[in-house]
Amino acid sequence: MTEQKRPPSRDVWPLIHAERAALADDLAGLDAEGWATHSLCTELTVREVLAHLTASARLTPVSWLAGVLRCRFDFDKQVAMQLERQLGADPVETLERFRRSVTSTRKPPLPAIAILGETVVHGEDIRRPLGIRHGYPIATLTAVAEYYRGTDLVVLAKGRLGGLRLVADDGPFATGTGRLVTGSTLALVMAMTGRVAYCDELAGDGVEVLRERAGMR
Repeated sequence: MTEQKRPPSRDVWPLIHAERAALADDLAGLDAEGWATHSLCTELTVREVLAHLTASARLTPVSWLAGVLRCRFDFDKQVAMQLERQLGADPVETLERFRRSVTSTRKPPLPAIAILGETVVHGEDIRRPLGIRHGYPIATLTAVAEYYRGTDLVVLAKGRLGGLRLVADDGPFATGTGRLVTGSTLALVMAMTGRVAYCDELAGDGVEVLRERAGMR
């Protein structure tokens, strides 16, 4: 399958805004235990992952670079610093800060499709441990899958797919050659980006290979 052209930013931002708004609605009324739940994102709680999404929505290339320089090119430290800035005094403030960022078009020096991918993947990092199910438009998930199959920018994804044929059973996404992995587009996206739990929703003789690679960081 030839690589598709990246969708223009003007087409991607409405998808980002819709997914942010849906996540904010899903978290309205969440109790203290829910906010303290461990997410699928290593070592971060639900509340902390949401603050990370807020930080991403408030950064610009200039402010991102300033943070990187301040942290002396320690990118993990920079992410933690920006997260802490957006955490707020309590979960109510954390959610309110995120709500105020729903329609933002600010971003670090990344393509808009990467921000959509981050919103979907971190949205699932939050929702799955809380038992929340969200119905994503298949066009949104397909765009994210197409992006991740061709990049290791920010998160390892393309590097997990060698020798595997991924085929969605709920949409048009398909990529690669080799051992077969089939399942929902969402499960494929999450497995590509290292979420091992979603491999349980996949089938085919390549699943165990992908499961092992999903544990790679």
